[in-house]
Amino acid sequence: MRRSLRSYGLEEGERLFHFALSSETLGLKGRIDLVIISPSLEAATREVFPVDYKHSEQQAGTHFKLQLAAYALLLEETFQVPVRRAFLYSIPRRKAQEIPLTPALRKRVGTILRDMRQMLTSEQMPEPTKEYRRCPTCEFRRFCNDVV
Repeated sequence: MRRSLRSYGLEEGERLFHFALSSETLGLKGRIDLVIISPSLEAATREVFPVDYKHSEQQAGTHFKLQLAAYALLLEETFQVPVRRAFLYSIPRRKAQEIPLTPALRKRVGTILRDMRQMLTSEQMPEPTKEYRRCPTCEFRRFCNDVV
């Protein structure tokens, strides 16, 4: 309780840290660094926000936005309220960046999930990236060392 929610533009809210979610419908699991639930008792005005902490100073790239949109889909299924925005919190900068969760972003998550299921079913690896400059810092590099 020692930290305020000012970084997120909120006065108050319940905080759920390391919140684990799973959806058989989406075929998705996740553990969200922080979920903030607005204090409204009425479902119509209650808001839920996923927050992802990053040890990075870079602005929110598409990959971070997609991760937050996937979290939003999980939260919507769990809490039965629309999740309209999320936050990416940069630990080194001590700053939160608001991420609007647009219909296009949600649709892209659905497309990616479908493509991933297809790769699993067909047991095919995805094509290697054309942007090799990202490879040295990629957490999945160990899976494609034969390509890069």
